[in-house]
Amino acid sequence: MKGLLPALNRLMPLMMVIFLVLASIQIALSLHLSLHSITHVLQWCAPAWPILAVSGIILTVAGLLFETRAEKLARKGLLRRRGFIMDVLARLTNRAALEEMMAREQRETTIDAEELAANLRARVIGQDQVCEDVAAQLRRRLALQVRGKPVGIFLLAGPPGTGKTYLAKQLARQLERPLLHFDMTQMSSPHAATQLFGSPKGYVGSDTYGKLTGGLKEKPDAVVLLDEIEKAHPDVFKKFLTAWNDGHITEASTGQQISTVRAIFVLTSNIATDALTEIADRLHDDPDRMRAESVEALRQAGFAPEVLNRLDRIFIFRPLQGLDIARVAALEIETMIESYGLKVETGGIDATLLMDVMRRQSRMEDAASARDLVRSIEDMISESLIVARQQGANMVRLVKEDDGAVVAKVADNRTDEGDGIHARLIP
Repeated sequence: MKGLLPALNRLMPLMMVIFLVLASIQIALSLHLSLHSITHVLQWCAPAWPILAVSGIILTVAGLLFETRAEKLARKGLLRRRGFIMDVLARLTNRAALEEMMAREQRETTIDAEELAANLRARVIGQDQVCEDVAAQLRRRLALQVRGKPVGIFLLAGPPGTGKTYLAKQLARQLERPLLHFDMTQMSSPHAATQLFGSPKGYVGSDTYGKLTGGLKEKPDAVVLLDEIEKAHPDVFKKFLTAWNDGHITEASTGQQISTVRAIFVLTSNIATDALTEIADRLHDDPDRMRAESVEALRQAGFAPEVLNRLDRIFIFRPLQGLDIARVAALEIETMIESYGLKVETGGIDATLLMDVMRRQSRMEDAASARDLVRSIEDMISESLIVARQQGANMVRLVKEDDGAVVAKVADNRTDEGDGIHARLIP
């Protein structure tokens, strides 16, 4: 029976011709037409036969061409509408935006590790090796077609102020993925898990999803940043084990399982920094031993063993030294100037000012952090920027004078020579 239907479909044109012939004979008989009268009508219509024949040939060829392309058109979502072939996506949605999203998703599975590493190195100062290793790991893991757990579970360990959180944010930006950022210092109580995974039915808050479960439900390909993971309560850790081991998390309010296989989990930690730095310096050519000793150092420092067993990689950040501190300081100064609605001239940050920042950081030694760096810069330049802005400036150049005053030499709106306004701050 299955073979008969295709055969009948192929014979359909011949069956239609036979039907038309029989119908014509039936009509002639019912009208009592003689052969002579039929011949007379055909002769009378003779001038129209060439036109009808050519029209029939054109329609036949057009029909054959359409039939040969019908399957391809159907796969593209095309259909006939009001006599024209029209794209369903063009009619119902923004096809260009959809194609762009599909192209981006395809690019993510075959990312250029060198390009990603270069972009990360340009933004995360002093951690070139970490940037290269992260890019290589992501290239391999995103290329996998079948996964039973997240794309990656990475721990970024090292001293504060070395760019761990910033690297995670840049990963999300470079991969064009949404970022879900959670400060785990706020998850130190046993009830904190409800903030991330929702509350069971009957409890307060059970009518809404948890911040993590709801975020991954809407954005399954997010970069999940868990800052200072070691400060989370053990009950919170247990909830993450399923997400990392089985590839899903459960929303407590509904019992729904939400997939985590498309997400990238990035954990940061500040513990055991001295031991990890020593291990990284000593075993930088032996990644297997470095991982084993790093895991042991973290375990001795109190890191949960069940979490360590589920990490894909541990990346160790080095303390910033020398010009790396100056680079970070220069970027922070530029960001602060822009936050006041101003711009900095090219070469407009005095090297002496950067040296002062570096000296302050070196005096603090291991206690120094990114927040301390920002505070130092703010103390040194904020007042002069406020005065410059009040004077209607658009662009500034920061100079430290001999008397210790930080001067914001401001370019006049009509010229770039910088004569104009001088805003002074004497420390």
